[in-house]
Amino acid sequence: MTNLSAEFKALANYRPTHKVRFVTAASLFDGHDAAINIMRRILQSMGAEVIHLGHNRSVDEVVTAALQEDAQGIAISSYQGGHVEYFKYMVDLLKQRGGAHIQVFGGGGGVIVPSEIAELQAYGVTRIYSPEDGQRMGLAGMIGEMVMRCDQDLTGFAPAAMDAIQGHTTQSWRALAQLITGLESLGEKHPLSPVIRAEAATKKIPVLGITGTGGAGKSSLTDELIRRLRLDLGDALRVALISIDPSRRKSGGALLGDRIRMNAIGPWQNGERVFMRSLATRDFGSEISQALPDVIAACKVAGFDAIIVETSGIGQGDAAIVPLVDIPMYVMTPEFGAASQLEKIDMLDFAEFVAINKFDRKGASDALRDVSKQVQRNKEAWTLPPDQMPVFGTMAARFNDDGVTALYQALLPRLQELGLPVTGGGVLPKVNVRHSSNQTPVVPASRTRYLAEITDTVRGYKQTARSQARLAREIQQLSETARMLLDDDATRDGAKNTVLRLASERSERQDPAARKLVAQWPEMQKAYAGDEYVVKIRDKELRTALTSKSLSGTTIRKVSLPTYEDHGEILKWLMLDNVPGSYPYTAGTFAFKREGEDPTRMFAGEGDAFRTNRRFKLLSSGMAAKRLSTAFDSVTLYGNDPDPRPDIYGKVGNSGVSIATLDDLKVLYGGFDLCNPATSVSMTINGPAPSILAMFMNAAIDQNLEKFEADNGRQPTDTEAAKIREWVLANVRGTVQADILKEDQGQNTCIFSTEFSLKVMGDIAEYFVHHNVRNFYSVSISGYHIAEAGANPISQLAFTLSNGFTLVEAYLARGMHIDDFAPNLSFFFSNGMDPEYTVMGRVARRIWAVAMKEKYGANERSQKLKYHIQTSGRSLHAQEIQFNDIRTTLQALIAIYDNCNSLHTNAFDEAITTPTEDSVRRAMAIQLIINREWGLAKNENPNQGAFIIEELTELVEEAVLSEFTAIADRGGVLGAMETGYQRGKIQDESMTYEMLKHTGELPIIGVNTFRNPHGDAVLDKLELARSTDEEKQSQLKRLAEFHATHAAESPAALKRLQQAVIDNKNVFEVLMDAVRVCSLGQITNALFEVGGQYRRSM
Repeated sequence: MTNLSAEFKALANYRPTHKVRFVTAASLFDGHDAAINIMRRILQSMGAEVIHLGHNRSVDEVVTAALQEDAQGIAISSYQGGHVEYFKYMVDLLKQRGGAHIQVFGGGGGVIVPSEIAELQAYGVTRIYSPEDGQRMGLAGMIGEMVMRCDQDLTGFAPAAMDAIQGHTTQSWRALAQLITGLESLGEKHPLSPVIRAEAATKKIPVLGITGTGGAGKSSLTDELIRRLRLDLGDALRVALISIDPSRRKSGGALLGDRIRMNAIGPWQNGERVFMRSLATRDFGSEISQALPDVIAACKVAGFDAIIVETSGIGQGDAAIVPLVDIPMYVMTPEFGAASQLEKIDMLDFAEFVAINKFDRKGASDALRDVSKQVQRNKEAWTLPPDQMPVFGTMAARFNDDGVTALYQALLPRLQELGLPVTGGGVLPKVNVRHSSNQTPVVPASRTRYLAEITDTVRGYKQTARSQARLAREIQQLSETARMLLDDDATRDGAKNTVLRLASERSERQDPAARKLVAQWPEMQKAYAGDEYVVKIRDKELRTALTSKSLSGTTIRKVSLPTYEDHGEILKWLMLDNVPGSYPYTAGTFAFKREGEDPTRMFAGEGDAFRTNRRFKLLSSGMAAKRLSTAFDSVTLYGNDPDPRPDIYGKVGNSGVSIATLDDLKVLYGGFDLCNPATSVSMTINGPAPSILAMFMNAAIDQNLEKFEADNGRQPTDTEAAKIREWVLANVRGTVQADILKEDQGQNTCIFSTEFSLKVMGDIAEYFVHHNVRNFYSVSISGYHIAEAGANPISQLAFTLSNGFTLVEAYLARGMHIDDFAPNLSFFFSNGMDPEYTVMGRVARRIWAVAMKEKYGANERSQKLKYHIQTSGRSLHAQEIQFNDIRTTLQALIAIYDNCNSLHTNAFDEAITTPTEDSVRRAMAIQLIINREWGLAKNENPNQGAFIIEELTELVEEAVLSEFTAIADRGGVLGAMETGYQRGKIQDESMTYEMLKHTGELPIIGVNTFRNPHGDAVLDKLELARSTDEEKQSQLKRLAEFHATHAAESPAALKRLQQAVIDNKNVFEVLMDAVRVCSLGQITNALFEVGGQYRRSM
């Protein structure tokens, strides 16, 4: 496809002559940073030094990073709406803060339409790339152009006098950043270098040097120490943080990857307090930059109270940081090998403090003892016991870890001795430990092989099924042989008896359950052969029509059975496939689809609650079942309140509905009976899911309390209100996404620390058990977002199921019973164009059912995997967007053939905008036409009996089980997440797809082949559904009114919520009360303080 011109080929091979630095990020409240990750990798390979900030970054964070890092360029991906305000605000802030020459580049995969691109470029954005640019230029060509435009020498901007960097103003910090660039480029030849060194020698400012092995957690530990320093001392000090990462020998580029890990360097109440600068070594085989002595000196002259230097990862023999700092600290992990290896580590001779981080790992206590002894030997401190050596066990990844606090509290007096301008201790309570205590892992260490056990269970079950099938076949063959021998000559029974003996021996080896299945087969055939399927439950007959007639008079059966006569084939089919609604549920969770209830979901989310409510009513008009699927705007998805700040304001009500309060949620679902069995509500929200779920439950309760009042003309008594509340919780139907594991893996709406999020998910499950919530799913374990981030269908399925089993293990570890919570778990998959999607449900249902029954001993309700599926967002292309409906139709068809429990069909224009009323009706029509007009859809098991379907089921299942083994080998899902296994795989698969799309090896009609000769003029005429200014202002006004109404009650409610976290109580229980008086943003910020913020990674 891509026949690049010579100009673009040259750009793809461009190499800069100057050191080019880029800040890359995904915009505020934007998840799925796979695209920008691909871009930053290409930037590095072209020789650029890249400061990658990851997803969900505000304009202020990006601009601050660009100014402090003195970058020539900023590259931003923006997919979630609000991009016009975002980019304009960035241009404005850069101009205000002395960065007018920093060039801004962006892209949004078609979301930013041509008129907006022109508007932004006219405003001062250097370039916004469209999908057409990608086609013409190629990925590398676009990046090459960015590097070429930014290939400029910045040393001329450096200040000429020292006083420019003093005073701690925005301008002085900017001047310091520009001076550091000059020092990096010119070193000792810089005219200010000797002056700065001389001035710095007169200053008494402590310099802490943090070094250690690669991947030991230096950045996280550094961030946690800074957080404690700021909290403990009232955020009174100013700290300079210098972080060093290695340059790549081959390209000269570098990934400056420490800033992304920092959560504690932003401004608090007292404004900017931490200046951070990332340096590349620009030298090979060194852990520090040649410019480091000058940079430290410059920070001293600038007047910082403390300076922290973090080096790149080092080996056993490296200690280059020691002569440049006052306090060397060494960070390592428990896995250093044999104790004799410690004798080779040079830094153990020099380090004043040693941190054994990731202290939850196996052998941590032994490591603490061995390292302490080694330090004692090195210091020859024989008079002190080993446990008094300055060696600490830390877990920087755990919020408020007491091991990190112990290290900080030992470090503080030493900093004070060296000139830190504070006296005495701070406000943080003293800890009396030397290592992390209170270790209660989400999944116990003894259970980390759970996925390997599940793999063995599923393979074992299939092996049993096949061996039982062979026995059944042989018994039938031998019995028939005996009958034929008898028919041939009744007097000769020697051979007949031998044959019967062989049959009897096999019968004894046959599993009684398998024998029963074969015996019941004729009855099953009879039951499905009639016009009605009749089941008796407690003297009540339930009748289901089994046939329908086509216009030609052909009888179409709801469920078609195989016509096998061989008992082996029959048993194998019954044990591995079976009819829908029967174990192992391969063909479907329920015996039949509900009459009059298509799996169709009414999907809406735009503007404010009033507008989305109108859309719900329009979509569900005339439909017996109201299945309301809600998309929230990205402000809500990230747990924030609407705000006038441009980068937030632009996103309010775009690409989803804005919900900030309980009042908003009541408006959203107003007019729908939330406890009607035909109503179910699905909420696509993750990070703040507990808060939104609590709002929803309260809305349903209040709706029924109001109904009681209207019916009875009075308010209910306390007893009546409690009964109504109890009845509502037991009857409300729907699901909330809440799956934080896939959010981490797909880099989407993670807002709290993963550990805290998992704790609250467990709290919700526990609350549901105690309050008999049986019809609402406590979590929708999602593969959709894993697929959106770039995963192929096998990775999507494997990661999603493994996440589900992780929740099972986590909830079992909390003492819950499998059958109390497993029925309240549901799944959410993405469909697509690959062949494996055809059997997604079959494979998922069989693995889940077999694991639940054979491994966990769960009951029938727990064995049934319920899943919602959505047509692929990735196959919605911004070019020839009308063709998207064709792809969606095919995906909807295979989802219905696969017996999905509910289905959402994407609107064709979702590639570039919030879907319009017309496009949503078209999308719903797709599945309505399949369900109501497509003749074969009258049959509910069309996939069964197809050779390719059976083969694909086996191939995909085996691939998923192999992936389970790979995850198990990395310590289960959480262990694999720690090493970035899932993220890396998703990004690799995303890159493969993008490259094949760009080269044309993967043909996509209308995108890279069969292109419209007249171009995509339709985009200019397309209706763009954007939230209106009136809706945004209305949301701000309603929020202010809610805050004012509850101003007296909210502070106490937030305190109670925080105390529940501190005391390890059930947080959801308290949230149910808190949402009545607190807004979403208030709750999120309160929980940040006690639960910890999510720490991004590459």
